[in-house]
Amino acid sequence: MLTSVDADVIRVLGDPLRLRIVTLLARETLCTTHLVEETGAKQTNLSNHMKVLREAGIVDTEPCGRFTYYKLKPEVLAGLSEQFAELAALARTAAENKRACP
Repeated sequence: MLTSVDADVIRVLGDPLRLRIVTLLARETLCTTHLVEETGAKQTNLSNHMKVLREAGIVDTEPCGRFTYYKLKPEVLAGLSEQFAELAALARTAAENKRACP
């Protein structure tokens, strides 16, 4: 079942810009400059979103000289996907289970 940690990840991914960032990072490791170019967001706004993604455990950082690269942690998304798959399986069987009204 979904935990409060999973709920936090879902909440974090509910922001359109953060979801866009995660989608970009699923394809390649990018630095802040790349993410600014790709999203059109201001650098300070992007940095704030990256902090939220880091704190939620969705991305890791990799220093490279004066740049910081970001990479997605696929195991976090895979775990969330598994939780949703379990809920979907329960929902399929729940259609046959109907509680009688008192």
